[in-house]
Amino acid sequence: MAGSAVYDEIGVGYARFRRPDPSIESAIHAALGRARTVLNVGAGTGSYEPSDRTVTAVDASAEMIRQRPAHAAPCVQGDASLLDFPDRSFDAAMAVLTVHHWDRPRRGLRELSRVAGGVVVLTFDPAMHNQFWLFRDYVPAITKLASTAGAIGVDEVAEVIDADRIDPVPVPHDCLDGFGTAYWRRPERYLDPAVRRCISAFGLLPPEDVAPGLRRLAADLDSGRWHERYRELLDLDSIDAGLRLVVRGWR
Repeated sequence: MAGSAVYDEIGVGYARFRRPDPSIESAIHAALGRARTVLNVGAGTGSYEPSDRTVTAVDASAEMIRQRPAHAAPCVQGDASLLDFPDRSFDAAMAVLTVHHWDRPRRGLRELSRVAGGVVVLTFDPAMHNQFWLFRDYVPAITKLASTAGAIGVDEVAEVIDADRIDPVPVPHDCLDGFGTAYWRRPERYLDPAVRRCISAFGLLPPEDVAPGLRRLAADLDSGRWHERYRELLDLDSIDAGLRLVVRGWR
């Protein structure tokens, strides 16, 4: 699974900054429907794993597995493209903000479909992701990464898993899960190295592609230019940042 080496480095701090957001968690758990046994692939620290079902987790990164809390579901180190489970071993399989890091995303998605009756994938629309103000206007190198610009599209995910529906997932202004677009109304948070360390795109770029944009962001916040330029965001409770829940119901 691509990104395992990256997450062994940037995964430090995930348990602190990548906490489950209640609104996103509610959408994921509702999408799991009546499934009682769940496989979580690319599970990380287990943020969105339901506590009222039997969960088995898989992740490629030893660092992420190490940070899983003691009460979390058992987790094995493994690759999404070759899951070591028989056909239909689980009622449902879930993959949360991870497919864009897989070496072979189509194969991994087919594996999810093979081992489970239902599939729930939280992913993002690459074009909308790359129009986010931070990436577009301050750190455009992020928009050229293979895991962003080259990420598998939502429609393709839906095709591979034979999805029943695609649901937009709004990002609240106070989102607790610190992924790339989470701080859309809290721009100062992107100046915190600990926050950036838990956003994979920053970990994939050399410092020279990041530092100039962050200096401009800091200056724009000090001058008030950021608040003037993006004032339409300041009164919003949530935005559509391109997050999509792709769901194949339990069959």
